[in-house]
Amino acid sequence: MPITHYQSTSLILEQEEEKLYFKIIDQRLLPHKLEYVTIQNTEACIYAIKEMVVRGAPLIGIVGALGLVIGIWEQKELTAAQIWVNHNAPLIENIRPTAINLRWSVQSILDVVKNEKNWENYRQAALRTILHLIEQEEKRCFQIGKWGLELIKKIAAQKSGEPVQILTHCNAGALACLKWGTATAPIYMAYQNNIPIHVWVSETRPKNQGYLTAWELTQARIPHTVIVDNAAGYLIQEGKVDVVLVGSDRVTRNGDVANKIGTYLKALAAKAHGIPFYVALPSSTFDFTLKDGKQIPIETRREQEVTHIVGLYEGETCQVQLTESLAYNPAFDITPSHLVTALITERGICQPTSESIAALFPEYFENPLHNFILKL
Repeated sequence: MPITHYQSTSLILEQEEEKLYFKIIDQRLLPHKLEYVTIQNTEACIYAIKEMVVRGAPLIGIVGALGLVIGIWEQKELTAAQIWVNHNAPLIENIRPTAINLRWSVQSILDVVKNEKNWENYRQAALRTILHLIEQEEKRCFQIGKWGLELIKKIAAQKSGEPVQILTHCNAGALACLKWGTATAPIYMAYQNNIPIHVWVSETRPKNQGYLTAWELTQARIPHTVIVDNAAGYLIQEGKVDVVLVGSDRVTRNGDVANKIGTYLKALAAKAHGIPFYVALPSSTFDFTLKDGKQIPIETRREQEVTHIVGLYEGETCQVQLTESLAYNPAFDITPSHLVTALITERGICQPTSESIAALFPEYFENPLHNFILKL
């Protein structure tokens, strides 16, 4: 019988005797197929992150940390585990360079195990820490939802019963986290509180993560409509959007936001038409070591993600080539803080300024490296 069992929207973790493994939804197959992949070793974790079997900064961080813990449990004694960790931890941290959650989760594991001198204590500390990381990420998303719900309530109060029109980008939902999501948490809570809402779901080319959001909203029976990315500006211009709500992969000390490519254009349109633009993120997505967005590394991915597209044909998923031209595929862009109305965190809502962020997270500003270390 399993000693440890954990299950969320996107992840199932099991421990059977001396073996750790987990199952995750293969997000590459959604929304057409719902299938789980079993991950039994570190190499499979790395592949899942690199090839976007898993997506979303919080979930990527957890899966990276799980890869480290599974690797530790595969070792037979303390010295071998320490050597293995010293070699593999940096590799895991840098699988995808833009999302900061990978470094945060890996460093949290390292900080807890570094002083353990007994092999059994070492591996149990690693397991205990990843379970704590999972628990804390769930709680952060729940709190983000509660704070964001208050913002939606205020908009709803001015709508005279008409649905609040929310524009999203990419997927910052339960699939990208563990439960609730970040940007979707307020949406789920608004729906549960019987607030009339409608979500405009930007498809988010080239990997179409918006369809993951649409899949989630379909499961939850939340009214929504998918749009092509370039329709967002028109909808905002026509007064069909009340608020833009997105997630993030990294936010710097001054409130600059790295998020999926295309976020910046939505922020520009929102600013031009006086529409609030909110970014929802847990503290694990802040990078307090960087002063602004110019310092954030932007991942460039394969041309093929642009030149080809995956869809469903006669019941089977297939890949279709769109062009033979060269393609450029930056995966993220930077939205400067002056375009952001506010940041929604688990501790509250703050302005995208160093002063306002520091008021919510003073310990991280006193020691910027602190946010890469979990305090149990």
